[in-house]
Amino acid sequence: MNVLFLVYHGFDDASGITKKIHYQVKGLRENGHEVHLCYYDFDQSGHRCRFIDDQVIQDYGTGKVAALRQRFDYDCIFDYCKLNGIQFVYARCFMNADPILIRFFKKLKQIGIKAVMEIPTYPYDQEFMNSSWDIKLKLMLDRLFRNKLSKEMTAIVTFSDEECIFGQRTIRISNGVDFDSIPLHQYQAPTDGSVHLVGVAEVHIWHGYDRLIAGLGEYYHHTSNPRQVYFHIVGGVHPHERYKANEFHPGMQAIIDKYGIQDKIIFHGQLFGDALDKVFNQSCFAIGSLARHRSGITIIKTLKNREYATRGIPFIYSEQDSDFDNQPYVIKASPDESPINVQQILDFIDHHQIKPEEIRKTVENLSWKIQMQKVIDEA
Repeated sequence: MNVLFLVYHGFDDASGITKKIHYQVKGLRENGHEVHLCYYDFDQSGHRCRFIDDQVIQDYGTGKVAALRQRFDYDCIFDYCKLNGIQFVYARCFMNADPILIRFFKKLKQIGIKAVMEIPTYPYDQEFMNSSWDIKLKLMLDRLFRNKLSKEMTAIVTFSDEECIFGQRTIRISNGVDFDSIPLHQYQAPTDGSVHLVGVAEVHIWHGYDRLIAGLGEYYHHTSNPRQVYFHIVGGVHPHERYKANEFHPGMQAIIDKYGIQDKIIFHGQLFGDALDKVFNQSCFAIGSLARHRSGITIIKTLKNREYATRGIPFIYSEQDSDFDNQPYVIKASPDESPINVQQILDFIDHHQIKPEEIRKTVENLSWKIQMQKVIDEA
């Protein structure tokens, strides 16, 4: 099948979203499909451009007029699809429903091109409750038109268990993994007997790392002879999340300072390759999302859980994820605001010795190749 994978933004090599998109494209190609990647970005001269397979199909120029043109011009994509025999469009939702985008997908349908829209997180409205006014305005416009946009789709692709979203049937898949890009966990136990936990994320309020930090503080405060437990945070942490109080916690740094555990929480920033593997290999347990309930989500199949399992490291999370809820290598945290019970994690580590290759084997069916072919089959 001739597929156009449509993204409404550019790419950042450090972004997990960027990596996911490229793995999805790879998964489609591994199934024998011809896939063309369409995205919007700046060229080397600073012009706003629409690209397909790294070739410019529309140069919008520079300045505010160019920014408006790219926001409302989809004719170049339609013409490409029509002239190049595109049969199927896989579009990634960008909270950008409007009459012009609806018209674009209606025209595709009229010439027999199927289209699906992936909604990465559902529901997503509450994720933007503390956003700037311009983001909230964008969300308001999206609310007005997203049901009409969904009607032009063959289906909505979701990582939830919802059978219908915005009035359209869903194709329910799991976030996938690319086994070639994730090495197997090679745990190297520290000689001093310390325990290292690792969480990898571009940290948002729904990751709930504050709950783990508070739990670690409580552990040291109430344990007479505590083991040395460290929490490594890998990825970007917005200053507001670390230093500012919000409706859920007083700020991560305030919790750290309250318990005097400054040396137990290590902020690494973004790490890649060998540097990331080094942190993983000194850690014996990973931290998934601990507060998806803050954004109104109870059921979700997060990418991070699958990456941890592919690496072969046990982990904790608080949402409902049918791929892992009954696996022996996970701890289910309660979906509330209580501090995480660190002693429970330590007991789990002491009594559950599961080999990394055994954990990895449980997610062989979650490759992007299998998940993306499911979309094609059910569209």
